[in-house]
Amino acid sequence: MCCAYRRSARASTKGNFVTSMTVRPVPDASRPPRSDRPLRRESRLRALDGLRLIAALMVAAYHYGGRGGEVTRAWGSSAEDQFPTLHNYFAYGCLGVQVFFVISGFVICMSGWGRPLKSFFASRASRLLPAYWAAVLLVTAVFALPMVTYKALSPSDTLVNLTMLQYPLGVDRVLGVCWTLWAEVRFYALFALCVVLPGASRRRVILFCAGWTLAAAITQGAHQPLLDIVFMPEYAPFFIGGVGLYLVHRDRRDVLAWGIVAVSFLIGQHYAVRSLWNASDPNAFAHRTSLGIVLVVAFGFVAVAAIALGWFNWANRRWLTVAGALTYPFYLVHEHLGWVVIHALHISLGLPSAETFALTIASMLVLAWLLNRYVEKPLTPRLRAALSRVR
Repeated sequence: MCCAYRRSARASTKGNFVTSMTVRPVPDASRPPRSDRPLRRESRLRALDGLRLIAALMVAAYHYGGRGGEVTRAWGSSAEDQFPTLHNYFAYGCLGVQVFFVISGFVICMSGWGRPLKSFFASRASRLLPAYWAAVLLVTAVFALPMVTYKALSPSDTLVNLTMLQYPLGVDRVLGVCWTLWAEVRFYALFALCVVLPGASRRRVILFCAGWTLAAAITQGAHQPLLDIVFMPEYAPFFIGGVGLYLVHRDRRDVLAWGIVAVSFLIGQHYAVRSLWNASDPNAFAHRTSLGIVLVVAFGFVAVAAIALGWFNWANRRWLTVAGALTYPFYLVHEHLGWVVIHALHISLGLPSAETFALTIASMLVLAWLLNRYVEKPLTPRLRAALSRVR
């Protein structure tokens, strides 16, 4: 009977131990913190695809009706004459680039998390290069046509443009928007070396954001061209803000992530106002207000934050994925080829400004679809596979 009692006591104790372990599990020191583990499944944020297209359309509105220069030649007169009221709003469209940079920070951190360096490089190169090469060759070919009066580059300069390094080399650009790709490439390199190569973790990403913010501030004060090329203080806050918003996406209660986003916005709006507020220039095409610039920058941060927090999960529509796929080729070809279309529709055919503007946007979207369908879809996976096999 005594033995039976002891066996019963041991069984009871064992049962209590199991129950206790179920309620209060012992932490496994070998497992990284929750915020450092890759998410089980990253569902596609289709609202982010829609925001990409909005940013691209902002830039297109700026190029077609919010600036002077070559666009005046396309319309036959100043865009101010074509859009007496809207041109002042179109002038803010250039800030679509800053919105792009915030999105890029978010997406690159998401895609680089838990991925080896070779895979990250293959993914980025295969994403950028096929459509870019096609756009360079297409714009060069169109500009060489006898009926197109725009200046064509020399064969040598065109070949250099295929490397995507024409901007730092001081070579004339085939694509006017390629300067933003040069900023993107530098961001990829910094993120790859500091985060992807050693292995992404919350701690490492936070240190990367803090270190880059400090380095960019020092660069601004040092006035050293080399540091400026590497740390690009004017654009760093937008990339860093996007990275911080990805941390928020992983854990909305992450106070440090929110701090990164807040500091990035405060610094980013400063650079945007400093470079784009031209109220003191009497010869400026359009006078942006400092408040307007701040509001557009805030829109970029708030929109990505809302998507990161899941507020737009209801907008899970397949057509947004298509919109996201069209954004990059549209962004590449819309400026220069758009001017050609504007000249043909408005000057040659005599269509009104509003119809010309709408048809030009539509034609560039159709061209973007063709590039995505017949260039990106067949070449991107092949290039990625080829680069992934490189040792």
